[in-house]
Amino acid sequence: MNRTLKYLTCAAVTTAALAGMATVSYAIPAKASHGTVTEAGAAQTQAASASKARAVMAAQPTAKKTAPTPRIVAPGEHVTAVPGFELWLTAEGKHWTTPSSPDPQFRSVVDGNIDRNTPGVSIQSEITDDSAYFSGLYYGGKGTASGVEIETADGTVHGKLIELPGKPGWGVWYATADVKPGSGSWDYVSRVTVHDTKGKIYARLTLR
Repeated sequence: MNRTLKYLTCAAVTTAALAGMATVSYAIPAKASHGTVTEAGAAQTQAASASKARAVMAAQPTAKKTAPTPRIVAPGEHVTAVPGFELWLTAEGKHWTTPSSPDPQFRSVVDGNIDRNTPGVSIQSEITDDSAYFSGLYYGGKGTASGVEIETADGTVHGKLIELPGKPGWGVWYATADVKPGSGSWDYVSRVTVHDTKGKIYARLTLR
């Protein structure tokens, strides 16, 4: 009887020991494959390169837009603003027609009526029930003329400039506009301003 109990006791001890060993676990760190490590490094390199490129682009100054300059035309070359409204220049001055005045009209730059050494703007206009045709001379300003604004009873209109080759010291501006019912009259235009390429006033005409 004592021998049997001793055996059972030993068996119990052995079982307990085995049960205790079964509760022990080990965490074995996984080792990444060489391909995975290489891909991760490449991704980091690409991200760094992209970040550097963005930083370089942000540091670069924004390119400035070049201001427009007058269109250079040959003597006698016709410029069509709209059908029937044409302009052309000669050394003597400005020539033009309008839809209601198809016979050529003329404004001289050599008859002594303008001083090309002093900034100035002139205007010739024709206003119908629904359309306006504007043009005029500009001359004598400093720098290079760039654009023209015509302030009308219906708002500001932006026109275009043309000049002969060789910097003659004068040019012609022109524009068209839609006229609202009842707004066309002799005082339809209040001001004409020619700006230079730096945004400053090249010449101005105030009518009212």
